[in-house]
Amino acid sequence: MREEEVFSQTLQSICSLAKEQGNLVSEEQVQSAFSEAGMELGKEQLSMVHEYLKTKKIGIGEPVDPFDYLSEEETDYLNSYLEELERLPETTEGEKEAITLSAMAGDYDAKQRLIEIFLPQVVEIAKLYAGQGAFLEDLIGEGNVSLAMAVEMLDCAENVTAAHGTIASMIMEAMETYIEENVQQKKTGEKMAGKANDVLEKARELAEELGRKVTIQELADETQMSPAQIREAVRITADNIDYLDTKDIH
Repeated sequence: MREEEVFSQTLQSICSLAKEQGNLVSEEQVQSAFSEAGMELGKEQLSMVHEYLKTKKIGIGEPVDPFDYLSEEETDYLNSYLEELERLPETTEGEKEAITLSAMAGDYDAKQRLIEIFLPQVVEIAKLYAGQGAFLEDLIGEGNVSLAMAVEMLDCAENVTAAHGTIASMIMEAMETYIEENVQQKKTGEKMAGKANDVLEKARELAEELGRKVTIQELADETQMSPAQIREAVRITADNIDYLDTKDIH
């Protein structure tokens, strides 16, 4: 296996370990992981690893402060949302256990109360994923939906601990999936925008060469793209079509 692959796999194993430990690893665990993989990292390489873990909201030696990754708008939303949650009735651990057991037995009111009990935990989990490509409000929304789904699946849980674990796991998985999809959509959008700008730049060059506006077909022939792809590029940057013959766009 190539050294790059070993490095990547070791880094992912550290991330997995951190997830099990509440997004936290020690410096010793990081160095031990690479040593066991047969790699001794220098200061510069360790610094790169630390920066990577930081982008993943993983603390080294001490938890990261989730508020460092929130925008002012997200902070305002979070404070407002937490104020709303404070209006919910408090629940003791004993009451929480009893409500969970009733929810596991299928009691509708208990399920609704259990959802309310776990709403603050959704927020805490969302804060762990702040700064990873999705807005905090969207993460909380995804987590709340997953929470409601999880509560409907507790009849399969063996005990209260397992039920709570199922809820937390489903909330985390929902947020991770949302982040992954959101980041992928952003990359796709950036790629499409880049291609659109390339097309319009080619349109400008061709128009200057011909001394007139160019048609969709002429631009398609020049770029080796289909007319449909050209039209899509124009649609993405519809405010910048000065060099195209507009009668041929629609």
